[in-house]
Amino acid sequence: MLDDDTAPIPRTEGGRRPSALAQAPRPDHRHDHRPPPPASRRVRTLVGVLLAPFALAAVIGMVLLFEPTSGRAAGAATPVHGEVTAVVAGSCTTDVTVGAPTGDNCVTVTVRMTDGPAGGRSVSIVVPVEPSTPRFAAGDQVVLAYAGGDPLQGQSYQVVDFQRGVPLILLAGLFAVAVLVFGRWQGLKSLVGLGLSFAVLVLFVLPAIIAGHNPLLVATCGAGVIMFAVLYLTHGLSARTSTAVLGTLVSLALIGVLGALFSVVTRLTGLDEDTGTLVGALGHGIDTRGLLLAGLVIGALGVLDDVTVTQASAIWELRAARPAATRRQLYAAGVRIGRDHVSSAVNTLVMAYAGAALPVLLYSSIAGVGLGGILSSESVAQEILRALVGSIGLVAAVPLTTGLAALVASQEGSPAVADRSRS
Repeated sequence: MLDDDTAPIPRTEGGRRPSALAQAPRPDHRHDHRPPPPASRRVRTLVGVLLAPFALAAVIGMVLLFEPTSGRAAGAATPVHGEVTAVVAGSCTTDVTVGAPTGDNCVTVTVRMTDGPAGGRSVSIVVPVEPSTPRFAAGDQVVLAYAGGDPLQGQSYQVVDFQRGVPLILLAGLFAVAVLVFGRWQGLKSLVGLGLSFAVLVLFVLPAIIAGHNPLLVATCGAGVIMFAVLYLTHGLSARTSTAVLGTLVSLALIGVLGALFSVVTRLTGLDEDTGTLVGALGHGIDTRGLLLAGLVIGALGVLDDVTVTQASAIWELRAARPAATRRQLYAAGVRIGRDHVSSAVNTLVMAYAGAALPVLLYSSIAGVGLGGILSSESVAQEILRALVGSIGLVAAVPLTTGLAALVASQEGSPAVADRSRS
């Protein structure tokens, strides 16, 4: 006997095949935004037993590894703010006894300090003009590093950056408005989840790593807390969300194992230029390879959430539209959806890592080394590892989450029955 997927399509009296809409099964309930019907007690118990130990381990790990927010490193300069009032080109000061730049091409930047020990006063700072030096103009809001000494002497300061607080706040406000207008209540929950993720990173992950704890262990605990809290907060406490959490958890574990294995096989140390600067500023040792793996786990979490939640939601929607579908039929339809999703997600992930490594790629390409030398260099190989291992985790997440969702959704009561029981 043919199943639903292979049975011939009947013809109408006129000999024509019915339209696709006419072929589609008509659900016997209203397709609205009410929560999905609850899973059976057996299914809920099984999912809870599988997830509870990992949630508990993540929370306990966060408590044990928690460190107070660290201050600045010893000897670090104090950031101060000011406004550029004048920029004059001229020769550099050659008096090395005061630590001023030497050379013939410099600009004198006059900055009126808005805070710090010279707040309200103007200070002139000699800045050498180099290819990497920003171009300053009157009216620029800048950030300076105050290294101590006479606060009215330019040699005590270094112009390090521009102030970007107001534009970034405006952009964040525009982002929040867009999410709320489109997502409404769901968008509000997403923004709360985003704030929670940021708080875990800033208040737990960064201080714990700086304090010397194993970066991979810290990132795993932090990612676990983010995953459980954000997914359940955003999508509700249901069997559908639990399957997405379980799929994310297993895929993250796969990414961590593959990352650890191939970082050893490829002899990646994690010591790129930025990490070397961090080690020098910390003043104590840090597991740089663990730091590389920690970034891999945290970076993959956001994309994995997207894939697993989408796959779980697709299975439940298919179940609602076709209550008589078998587990196998739900899985086959979900995998077809997942193939399209994962192909675009993998490309997104690879392009994101390539974009982050673009300056390194450009530098390597003009350094006179071949393509093999570029790809095997420490900085580029790290991005390749992140992209490929993360992509493997994404690919694995689709059949894994789809299978779990089909298994759980097929055990739920019929949506029509659930609707009648609520009415």
